[in-house]
Amino acid sequence: MDLFEKRVRNLGPLGMYAKQADGYFMFPKLEGEIGNKMIFRGKERLIWSLNNYLGLANDLEVRKADAEGAAKYGMASPMGARMMSGQTIYHEQLERELAAFVNKESAYLLNFGYQGMISVIDSMVDRNDVIVYDSEAHACILDGMRLHMGKRFVYPHNNMENLRKGLERATRLTDQTGGGILVITEGVYGMSGDLGKIKEIVELKKEFNFRLLIDDAHGFGTMGPTGAGTDEHFGVQDGVDMYFGTFAKAMAGIGGFIASTEPIIDFLKHNMRSQIFAKSLPMPMVIGALKRLELVRTKPELRKNLWTIVEALQKGFREAGFNIGNTESPVTPVLLNGTIPEATNITVEMREKYNIFCSIVTYPVVPKGVIMLRIIPTAVHTLEDVKYTIDAFKEMNAKLLNGDYANTEFADISNL
Repeated sequence: MDLFEKRVRNLGPLGMYAKQADGYFMFPKLEGEIGNKMIFRGKERLIWSLNNYLGLANDLEVRKADAEGAAKYGMASPMGARMMSGQTIYHEQLERELAAFVNKESAYLLNFGYQGMISVIDSMVDRNDVIVYDSEAHACILDGMRLHMGKRFVYPHNNMENLRKGLERATRLTDQTGGGILVITEGVYGMSGDLGKIKEIVELKKEFNFRLLIDDAHGFGTMGPTGAGTDEHFGVQDGVDMYFGTFAKAMAGIGGFIASTEPIIDFLKHNMRSQIFAKSLPMPMVIGALKRLELVRTKPELRKNLWTIVEALQKGFREAGFNIGNTESPVTPVLLNGTIPEATNITVEMREKYNIFCSIVTYPVVPKGVIMLRIIPTAVHTLEDVKYTIDAFKEMNAKLLNGDYANTEFADISNL
């Protein structure tokens, strides 16, 4: 079969809905200043779908730093990959400050969090090594493991007994191959909002010889007494061997970093293909990230404002009888029972009647029969936003239970 014909015959579980969903349920366009309210299809909506946790995306100091960085250096500087011609004192300064903030010896910048995690995993393990990972690991972790030519064992989400069994299997195998063991978990799980059992995993180091890598994309800047992450939240920073953070969420930027011991970061600098063969992170993004990190460190009120909204929102949902799972982070999933067509009808009504924009998640991301409305609170939301949203959700849920959204077809958005 012709390759193109094969692809267009099977568009995949999301692509099959492209014609009905494009521009509304998928690939929607949000316009205007980034904040708690933005424009969608010409109308102002209350936005709960942006990972702008600390509100830095539209912070005046941040925007000034971005503008000055762009004016002084342009987007082309530095030209070339870090190893060849793209190294600057500002890249090194940002790495030093990031390492100090997350309590590690050294850090290395990544152009993108997603490709960076793939490349970290690819660099760290060979065919003799074994990876043991959580079943709800992010796609970037799964894609990184696809490059791994050795064994990998998965354990059910946060199931420590099964992790123990996986470590036992991995240990027997590496005793034969002479390889090592890498355990991978997340700090905050971005869909469910619950936390990886990092403290319990670190405890297992007393029984097994392994290294621990955590993806803390949603925890960096939001979790812990200083915002240094989920491992700080649990008080086990010393037990985490490799800490991954991204700039795309609490820092409201682009890029990321990996932090570890100085020898391991030195190894990664000389072996990570995604960085060796890619142009250096542009200077305006580096200058902007320095300012963002400064504000994360020096303005705890941003994190305090975030958690004021988080606690009010989650308390309100629970008191109203909604299932928000086991979240212990800002990520707030509202779980409902229903079909994909019902989910589309709910989404349209929330956006068109209540002017509330939040992300909708259905199968295959969640099990069949489950609808997840994923709410992301930020420091720039208000308590009035919280009350309005919970009241709207109550009305919507009553209609769902009454069967008002029941339909066998996608909601018609042609006239919206």
